[in-house]
Amino acid sequence: MTFKTAAWRRMTPADLSAVNTIAAVVHAAYPEDAAVFAERLALHPGGCFVLETASGLGGYLISHPWHFKQPPALNALLGRIPQPASTYYLHDIALLPEARGGGAAATILSTLEQHAVETADNISLVAVGGTVRFWQRLGFEPIDSKELSQKLASYGADARYMGRPAKLG
Repeated sequence: MTFKTAAWRRMTPADLSAVNTIAAVVHAAYPEDAAVFAERLALHPGGCFVLETASGLGGYLISHPWHFKQPPALNALLGRIPQPASTYYLHDIALLPEARGGGAAATILSTLEQHAVETADNISLVAVGGTVRFWQRLGFEPIDSKELSQKLASYGADARYMGRPAKLG
């Protein structure tokens, strides 16, 4: 499948079942309860997207305003979105194998940039599963600090906190 046969759209509550199924496939090593995805959608629907393909949903992205260098623990509810926020946090992107390699991630990141600049001057995320190089190609750089080591523990030993300006170029 190429990205030409797929398109991003806003996530709706009706998509949550498919989102949970995709998460279980793509992020089996980083499980999160269905309540986490439902809460993110309820708290910040403008930052939640799904990738519509000819054969159904092929991926999703969940993002929201948050605190810089304070990533939420894996599988944790937020309670609320901070106001003001000091970063726009990309909580999760997951693409099924057949939806990868066609530019879908870069396309939704461009949309996310436009949304993020309304909130903060940077975008941050936690890279897991050996994805640091992937995120570096999209302009993210690792951010290291002692306090981050403890916060990243729930994400696994290879987790890296990364950030970049909300708008590149």
